[in-house]
Amino acid sequence: MTTTPIDLDLQSALKELTERVDALEKSSGNGRLSIGLLSGNLDTTMAAFIIALGAAAYDMEVDMFFTFWAAAALRDPKKSPKKRFLDRMFGWMLPRSSRALPLSKMQMAGIGPKMIRSVMKQRGVKSLEELMKDAADFGVRIHVCEMSMGVMGLKEEEMIEYPNIDYVGVGSFIQMISESKQVVFL
Repeated sequence: MTTTPIDLDLQSALKELTERVDALEKSSGNGRLSIGLLSGNLDTTMAAFIIALGAAAYDMEVDMFFTFWAAAALRDPKKSPKKRFLDRMFGWMLPRSSRALPLSKMQMAGIGPKMIRSVMKQRGVKSLEELMKDAADFGVRIHVCEMSMGVMGLKEEEMIEYPNIDYVGVGSFIQMISESKQVVFL
């Protein structure tokens, strides 16, 4: 059986279409959610972890990207690496840990976060720290923006212990977004 030029063209076109379909299926992100977190507020950070856990409960892969003010939620108050003066200044101004995050509304001269945590506890709502532990148990990955850390004087040595944490540039987050089915930015 001889192969005609038309057969070769069809085979080539079929191969090209197959490769394009494979690439589209790979990039559709089937079961992946990417969450970008900019806010350094308690309620917004909790919402991000609740969304992450909801997606993980549905067997989705979840990536959380912490940038600028959000990175302060990942600071461990027990860790104090040596820093230059300007970096120490930022450290004094930023929340020292997830327990020190402000609310986005109803700050009430600083007692708002304590009040909301008390109400949440009374009503059986998990704390941010419990949500973070659950996220780690469910395999949620945390990616911290290297540029934000540098600008704000944060160091890897002062961040929480978390099994799936790494420090990346925005290009890595863009790659995650391109491979995700859904993207949320808070």
